Amino acid sequence: MVSIKDVAALAGVSDRTVSRVASGDTKLLRPRTRKKVLKAIEELGYVPNRAAQMMRTSRSLVLGLMTDVVATTPFSTDIVRGIQDALESTPYTLLTINTSGDPAKEARSWQTFREHGIDGVLYVTMFHRQLPVTTQFPSIPVVLVNCSAPAHPERPYIVPDDYRGGYDAAAHLLAKGHRKIAYVALNEHILAADLRGSAFLDALAAERVEARGDWIVPGLVGDVFKDRFVAFENVTRILKQADRPTGIVCGNDEIALQCYCAALELGLKIPDDVSIVGFDDFQAVSNVVEPKLTTMALPYHEMGSLAVETLVGMLKGTPPKVLHTKYRCKLIERASVCQQNHPAEDTDLPARLTIEP
Repeated sequence: MVSIKDVAALAGVSDRTVSRVASGDTKLLRPRTRKKVLKAIEELGYVPNRAAQMMRTSRSLVLGLMTDVVATTPFSTDIVRGIQDALESTPYTLLTINTSGDPAKEARSWQTFREHGIDGVLYVTMFHRQLPVTTQFPSIPVVLVNCSAPAHPERPYIVPDDYRGGYDAAAHLLAKGHRKIAYVALNEHILAADLRGSAFLDALAAERVEARGDWIVPGLVGDVFKDRFVAFENVTRILKQADRPTGIVCGNDEIALQCYCAALELGLKIPDDVSIVGFDDFQAVSNVVEPKLTTMALPYHEMGSLAVETLVGMLKGTPPKVLHTKYRCKLIERASVCQQNHPAEDTDLPARLTIEP
Protein backbone atom coordinates (compact mmCIF):
# COMPACT_ATOMS: atom_id res chain seq x y z
CA MET A 1 0.00 0.00 0.00
CA VAL A 2 1.31 3.44 -0.94
CA SER A 3 2.00 5.57 2.13
CA ILE A 4 2.27 9.27 2.69
CA LYS A 5 6.04 8.82 3.08
CA ASP A 6 6.25 7.34 -0.43
CA VAL A 7 4.52 10.41 -1.86
CA ALA A 8 6.73 12.74 0.15
CA ALA A 9 9.88 11.00 -1.09
CA LEU A 10 8.82 11.17 -4.74
CA ALA A 11 7.77 14.82 -4.49
CA GLY A 12 10.82 15.81 -2.42
CA VAL A 13 8.75 17.36 0.35
CA SER A 14 7.86 16.60 3.96
CA ASP A 15 5.10 14.25 5.11
CA ARG A 16 3.29 17.28 6.54
CA THR A 17 3.27 19.03 3.16
CA VAL A 18 1.70 15.96 1.52
CA SER A 19 -0.89 15.83 4.30
CA ARG A 20 -1.75 19.49 3.79
CA VAL A 21 -2.19 19.05 0.03
CA ALA A 22 -4.31 15.92 0.51
CA SER A 23 -6.56 17.75 2.98
CA GLY A 24 -6.88 20.86 0.80
CA ASP A 25 -4.98 23.12 3.22
CA THR A 26 -2.73 24.76 0.61
CA LYS A 27 -3.04 28.47 1.45
CA LEU A 28 0.58 28.79 2.55
CA LEU A 29 2.05 26.47 -0.08
CA ARG A 30 3.63 27.56 -3.33
CA PRO A 31 1.61 26.52 -6.40
CA ARG A 32 4.70 24.70 -7.72
CA THR A 33 4.92 22.62 -4.54
CA ARG A 34 1.22 21.77 -4.65
CA LYS A 35 1.53 20.64 -8.28
CA LYS A 36 4.53 18.42 -7.46
CA VAL A 37 2.63 16.73 -4.63
CA LEU A 38 -0.51 16.25 -6.70
CA LYS A 39 1.55 14.76 -9.51
CA ALA A 40 3.19 12.33 -7.07
CA ILE A 41 -0.20 11.38 -5.59
CA GLU A 42 -1.56 10.64 -9.05
CA GLU A 43 1.54 8.76 -10.18
CA LEU A 44 1.60 6.50 -7.12
CA GLY A 45 -2.17 6.15 -6.80
CA TYR A 46 -2.06 7.34 -3.20
CA VAL A 47 -5.40 7.28 -1.35
CA PRO A 48 -5.48 9.50 1.77
CA ASN A 49 -6.70 7.94 4.99
CA ARG A 50 -9.74 10.13 5.65
CA ALA A 51 -10.31 8.67 9.10
CA ALA A 52 -6.78 9.58 10.16
CA GLN A 53 -7.13 13.05 8.64
CA MET A 54 -10.36 13.61 10.54
CA MET A 55 -8.65 12.66 13.82
CA ARG A 56 -5.80 15.09 13.12
CA THR A 57 -7.85 18.02 11.83
CA SER A 58 -11.33 17.44 13.29
CA ARG A 59 -12.57 17.77 9.70
CA SER A 60 -14.23 15.05 7.64
CA LEU A 61 -13.81 16.82 4.28
CA VAL A 62 -17.37 15.76 3.55
CA LEU A 63 -20.17 18.21 2.77
CA GLY A 64 -23.83 17.37 3.13
CA LEU A 65 -26.38 18.08 0.40
CA MET A 66 -29.91 18.07 1.77
CA THR A 67 -32.70 18.32 -0.79
CA ASP A 68 -36.45 17.85 -0.89
CA VAL A 69 -36.95 16.37 -4.38
CA VAL A 70 -34.24 18.22 -6.31
CA ALA A 71 -32.00 15.19 -6.75
CA THR A 72 -34.81 12.95 -8.03
CA THR A 73 -36.50 15.23 -10.57
CA PRO A 74 -35.32 16.72 -13.88
CA PHE A 75 -36.38 20.27 -13.09
CA SER A 76 -33.67 21.47 -10.71
CA THR A 77 -30.81 19.07 -11.38
CA ASP A 78 -28.65 21.91 -12.73
CA ILE A 79 -28.24 23.07 -9.12
CA VAL A 80 -26.73 19.69 -8.26
CA ARG A 81 -24.56 19.77 -11.39
CA GLY A 82 -23.28 23.20 -10.42
CA ILE A 83 -22.43 21.90 -6.95
CA GLN A 84 -20.66 18.83 -8.29
CA ASP A 85 -18.68 20.80 -10.86
CA ALA A 86 -17.54 23.33 -8.26
CA LEU A 87 -16.47 20.58 -5.86
CA GLU A 88 -14.03 19.08 -8.38
CA SER A 89 -11.41 21.69 -7.54
CA THR A 90 -11.76 21.12 -3.77
CA PRO A 91 -10.80 18.21 -1.49
CA TYR A 92 -14.43 17.76 -0.40
CA THR A 93 -16.76 14.90 -1.21
CA LEU A 94 -20.54 15.03 -1.05
CA LEU A 95 -23.09 13.08 0.98
CA THR A 96 -26.56 13.60 -0.49
CA ILE A 97 -29.83 12.96 1.33
CA ASN A 98 -33.26 13.41 -0.26
CA THR A 99 -35.99 14.14 2.30
CA SER A 100 -39.00 14.18 -0.08
CA GLY A 101 -40.12 17.29 1.79
CA ASP A 102 -40.93 15.20 4.90
CA PRO A 103 -40.06 17.05 8.18
CA ALA A 104 -39.48 13.73 9.96
CA LYS A 105 -37.01 12.61 7.28
CA GLU A 106 -35.32 15.99 7.46
CA ALA A 107 -34.82 15.65 11.21
CA ARG A 108 -33.30 12.18 10.71
CA SER A 109 -31.09 13.57 7.95
CA TRP A 110 -29.59 16.20 10.24
CA GLN A 111 -28.81 13.39 12.70
CA THR A 112 -27.14 11.39 9.91
CA PHE A 113 -25.00 14.38 9.02
CA ARG A 114 -23.95 14.76 12.66
CA GLU A 115 -23.05 11.08 12.89
CA HIS A 116 -20.82 11.39 9.81
CA GLY A 117 -19.10 14.52 11.10
CA ILE A 118 -20.19 16.61 8.12
CA ASP A 119 -18.21 19.86 7.86
CA GLY A 120 -20.99 21.95 6.29
CA VAL A 121 -24.32 21.61 4.52
CA LEU A 122 -25.86 22.84 1.27
CA TYR A 123 -29.62 23.00 1.87
CA VAL A 124 -31.39 22.96 -1.50
CA THR A 125 -35.08 23.14 -2.39
CA MET A 126 -36.79 22.42 -5.70
CA PHE A 127 -38.99 25.51 -5.57
CA HIS A 128 -37.88 28.99 -4.56
CA ARG A 129 -39.48 29.31 -1.14
CA GLN A 130 -39.15 30.69 2.35
CA LEU A 131 -38.47 28.13 5.04
CA PRO A 132 -40.86 28.01 8.01
CA VAL A 133 -39.83 29.57 11.30
CA THR A 134 -39.72 26.08 12.83
CA THR A 135 -36.80 25.04 10.61
CA GLN A 136 -33.86 24.04 12.79
CA PHE A 137 -30.24 24.28 11.71
CA PRO A 138 -27.16 22.67 13.29
CA SER A 139 -24.21 24.69 14.56
CA ILE A 140 -22.10 23.90 11.47
CA PRO A 141 -22.05 26.23 8.43
CA VAL A 142 -25.13 25.97 6.21
CA VAL A 143 -25.75 27.69 2.86
CA LEU A 144 -29.34 27.85 1.56
CA VAL A 145 -29.92 27.40 -2.16
CA ASN A 146 -33.21 28.28 -3.90
CA CYS A 147 -34.69 29.18 -0.52
CA SER A 148 -34.30 31.65 2.32
CA ALA A 149 -34.99 31.62 6.05
CA PRO A 150 -36.54 34.90 7.25
CA ALA A 151 -36.30 33.64 10.83
CA HIS A 152 -32.55 33.16 10.38
CA PRO A 153 -31.29 36.23 8.48
CA GLU A 154 -27.71 35.32 9.41
CA ARG A 155 -27.88 32.30 7.10
CA PRO A 156 -26.44 32.96 3.64
CA TYR A 157 -28.80 32.19 0.78
CA ILE A 158 -28.66 32.13 -3.01
CA VAL A 159 -31.90 32.42 -4.97
CA PRO A 160 -33.07 33.33 -8.47
CA ASP A 161 -34.50 36.80 -8.93
CA ASP A 162 -37.98 35.59 -9.85
CA TYR A 163 -39.43 39.08 -9.71
CA ARG A 164 -36.93 40.47 -12.19
CA GLY A 165 -37.32 37.40 -14.36
CA GLY A 166 -41.08 37.86 -14.51
CA TYR A 167 -40.60 41.53 -15.31
CA ASP A 168 -38.12 40.76 -18.09
CA ALA A 169 -40.44 38.16 -19.64
CA ALA A 170 -43.29 40.65 -19.91
CA ALA A 171 -40.91 43.44 -20.94
CA HIS A 172 -39.69 41.31 -23.84
CA LEU A 173 -43.19 41.05 -25.30
CA LEU A 174 -43.74 44.75 -24.69
CA ALA A 175 -40.44 45.53 -26.42
CA LYS A 176 -41.65 43.54 -29.41
CA GLY A 177 -44.68 45.79 -29.63
CA HIS A 178 -47.29 43.57 -27.94
CA ARG A 179 -49.97 45.40 -26.02
CA LYS A 180 -52.53 42.62 -25.58
CA ILE A 181 -50.79 40.20 -23.23
CA ALA A 182 -52.14 37.33 -21.13
CA TYR A 183 -50.49 35.69 -18.13
CA VAL A 184 -50.78 32.01 -17.16
CA ALA A 185 -49.57 31.62 -13.60
CA LEU A 186 -47.77 28.99 -11.58
CA ASN A 187 -49.43 27.30 -8.62
CA GLU A 188 -50.48 30.06 -6.25
CA HIS A 189 -48.87 28.22 -3.32
CA ILE A 190 -45.38 28.77 -4.76
CA LEU A 191 -43.44 31.94 -3.89
CA ALA A 192 -42.28 32.33 -7.49
CA ALA A 193 -45.91 32.58 -8.61
CA ASP A 194 -46.42 35.68 -6.50
CA LEU A 195 -43.09 37.27 -7.47
CA ARG A 196 -43.46 36.65 -11.22
CA GLY A 197 -47.14 37.61 -11.20
CA SER A 198 -46.48 40.90 -9.43
CA ALA A 199 -43.66 41.62 -11.86
CA PHE A 200 -45.93 40.98 -14.84
CA LEU A 201 -48.42 43.57 -13.58
CA ASP A 202 -45.65 46.08 -12.83
CA ALA A 203 -44.09 45.67 -16.27
CA LEU A 204 -47.41 46.35 -18.00
CA ALA A 205 -48.14 49.28 -15.69
CA ALA A 206 -44.76 50.81 -16.49
CA GLU A 207 -45.77 50.94 -20.16
CA ARG A 208 -49.34 51.99 -19.34
CA VAL A 209 -50.69 48.78 -20.84
CA GLU A 210 -53.92 47.34 -19.47
CA ALA A 211 -53.61 44.05 -17.58
CA ARG A 212 -56.98 42.43 -18.24
CA GLY A 213 -58.20 40.36 -15.32
CA ASP A 214 -59.87 37.78 -17.56
CA TRP A 215 -56.51 37.19 -19.27
CA ILE A 216 -54.70 36.40 -16.00
CA VAL A 217 -55.41 32.74 -15.29
CA PRO A 218 -53.89 29.84 -13.34
CA GLY A 219 -51.90 27.20 -15.14
CA LEU A 220 -51.61 24.83 -12.18
CA VAL A 221 -53.90 24.23 -9.21
CA GLY A 222 -53.81 22.03 -6.11
CA ASP A 223 -51.26 21.20 -3.43
CA VAL A 224 -47.61 21.49 -4.41
CA PHE A 225 -46.25 18.19 -5.80
CA LYS A 226 -49.83 17.02 -6.29
CA ASP A 227 -51.04 19.87 -8.49
CA ARG A 228 -52.63 19.49 -11.92
CA PHE A 229 -52.50 21.51 -15.12
CA VAL A 230 -55.45 23.70 -16.08
CA ALA A 231 -53.53 25.88 -18.55
CA PHE A 232 -54.87 24.17 -21.68
CA GLU A 233 -58.52 24.77 -20.75
CA ASN A 234 -57.95 28.35 -19.58
CA VAL A 235 -55.85 29.39 -22.55
CA THR A 236 -58.24 27.72 -25.02
CA ARG A 237 -61.06 29.82 -23.56
CA ILE A 238 -59.01 33.03 -23.88
CA LEU A 239 -57.83 32.36 -27.42
CA LYS A 240 -61.36 31.60 -28.59
CA GLN A 241 -62.33 35.20 -27.93
CA ALA A 242 -62.68 37.49 -30.93
CA ASP A 243 -60.53 40.01 -29.08
CA ARG A 244 -57.71 37.74 -28.03
CA PRO A 245 -54.17 38.41 -26.75
CA THR A 246 -51.27 38.53 -29.17
CA GLY A 247 -48.79 37.41 -26.51
CA ILE A 248 -48.77 35.10 -23.48
CA VAL A 249 -46.33 35.02 -20.57
CA CYS A 250 -46.22 31.60 -18.91
CA GLY A 251 -45.30 30.65 -15.35
CA ASN A 252 -43.02 27.90 -16.60
CA ASP A 253 -42.15 25.97 -19.75
CA GLU A 254 -44.59 23.13 -19.04
CA ILE A 255 -47.38 25.67 -18.92
CA ALA A 256 -46.03 27.11 -22.17
CA LEU A 257 -46.34 23.65 -23.72
CA GLN A 258 -50.00 23.60 -22.71
CA CYS A 259 -50.41 26.99 -24.39
CA TYR A 260 -48.82 25.62 -27.58
CA CYS A 261 -51.33 22.78 -27.57
CA ALA A 262 -54.25 25.18 -27.03
CA ALA A 263 -53.14 27.43 -29.90
CA LEU A 264 -52.60 24.52 -32.27
CA GLU A 265 -55.98 23.01 -31.31
CA LEU A 266 -57.61 26.26 -32.44
CA GLY A 267 -55.60 26.39 -35.66
CA LEU A 268 -53.52 29.36 -34.55
CA LYS A 269 -49.90 29.77 -35.60
CA ILE A 270 -47.06 30.49 -33.19
CA PRO A 271 -45.74 33.19 -33.23
CA ASP A 272 -47.77 34.79 -36.07
CA ASP A 273 -51.11 34.60 -34.28
CA VAL A 274 -49.88 34.41 -30.71
CA SER A 275 -46.40 34.82 -29.23
CA ILE A 276 -45.43 32.77 -26.17
CA VAL A 277 -42.72 33.27 -23.52
CA GLY A 278 -41.93 30.51 -21.03
CA PHE A 279 -39.89 30.37 -17.83
CA ASP A 280 -37.19 27.93 -16.60
CA ASP A 281 -35.61 26.93 -19.96
CA PHE A 282 -36.53 23.32 -19.24
CA GLN A 283 -34.72 21.77 -22.20
CA ALA A 284 -37.13 18.83 -22.58
CA VAL A 285 -39.71 21.44 -23.61
CA SER A 286 -38.03 24.68 -24.67
CA ASN A 287 -35.60 23.19 -27.16
CA VAL A 288 -37.90 20.46 -28.49
CA VAL A 289 -41.19 22.19 -29.38
CA GLU A 290 -41.58 23.89 -32.75
CA PRO A 291 -41.15 26.75 -33.02
CA LYS A 292 -38.57 26.58 -30.25
CA LEU A 293 -39.59 28.42 -27.10
CA THR A 294 -38.36 31.83 -26.01
CA THR A 295 -37.98 31.56 -22.25
CA MET A 296 -36.30 32.86 -19.10
CA ALA A 297 -33.45 30.56 -18.00
CA LEU A 298 -33.09 29.95 -14.28
CA PRO A 299 -29.43 30.35 -13.21
CA TYR A 300 -29.39 27.04 -11.35
CA HIS A 301 -25.86 25.93 -12.30
CA GLU A 302 -24.41 29.28 -11.25
CA MET A 303 -26.35 29.14 -7.98
CA GLY A 304 -24.97 25.70 -7.16
CA SER A 305 -21.43 26.77 -7.98
CA LEU A 306 -21.65 29.93 -5.87
CA ALA A 307 -23.09 27.90 -2.97
CA VAL A 308 -19.99 25.69 -2.92
CA GLU A 309 -17.70 28.72 -3.16
CA THR A 310 -19.54 30.33 -0.26
CA LEU A 311 -19.56 27.24 1.96
CA VAL A 312 -15.91 26.32 1.34
CA GLY A 313 -14.95 29.92 2.10
CA MET A 314 -16.86 29.80 5.37
CA LEU A 315 -15.07 26.57 6.33
CA LYS A 316 -11.77 28.38 5.74
CA GLY A 317 -12.90 31.20 8.02
CA THR A 318 -13.82 33.62 5.25
CA PRO A 319 -17.32 35.11 5.63
CA PRO A 320 -19.39 35.60 2.46
CA LYS A 321 -18.75 38.90 0.70
CA VAL A 322 -22.50 39.13 0.19
CA LEU A 323 -24.75 37.30 2.62
CA HIS A 324 -27.84 37.19 0.39
CA THR A 325 -27.57 36.84 -3.38
CA LYS A 326 -30.21 37.07 -6.09
CA TYR A 327 -29.26 35.86 -9.54
CA ARG A 328 -30.95 37.44 -12.51
CA CYS A 329 -32.61 35.04 -14.94
CA LYS A 330 -31.44 35.20 -18.54
CA LEU A 331 -33.73 35.72 -21.53
CA ILE A 332 -33.20 32.96 -24.11
CA GLU A 333 -34.60 34.19 -27.41
CA ARG A 334 -35.77 31.54 -29.82
CA ALA A 335 -38.64 31.53 -32.32
CA SER A 336 -41.89 31.74 -30.35
CA VAL A 337 -42.14 35.57 -30.29
CA CYS A 338 -42.71 37.84 -33.28
CA GLN A 339 -42.63 41.59 -33.73
CA GLN A 340 -45.82 43.63 -33.38
CA ASN A 341 -46.19 47.40 -33.65
CA HIS A 342 -44.43 50.05 -31.50
CA PRO A 343 -41.18 48.20 -30.74
CA ALA A 344 -39.11 49.30 -27.79
CA GLU A 345 -35.55 48.59 -26.79
CA ASP A 346 -34.68 45.77 -24.39
CA THR A 347 -32.38 46.69 -21.53
CA ASP A 348 -29.08 44.94 -20.90
CA LEU A 349 -28.46 44.67 -17.16
CA PRO A 350 -25.94 42.63 -15.13
CA ALA A 351 -26.57 38.92 -14.69
CA ARG A 352 -26.27 38.87 -10.91
CA LEU A 353 -28.07 41.24 -8.58
CA THR A 354 -27.27 41.24 -4.87
CA ILE A 355 -29.00 42.53 -1.78
CA GLU A 356 -27.33 43.34 1.47
CA PRO A 357 -28.58 41.70 4.68
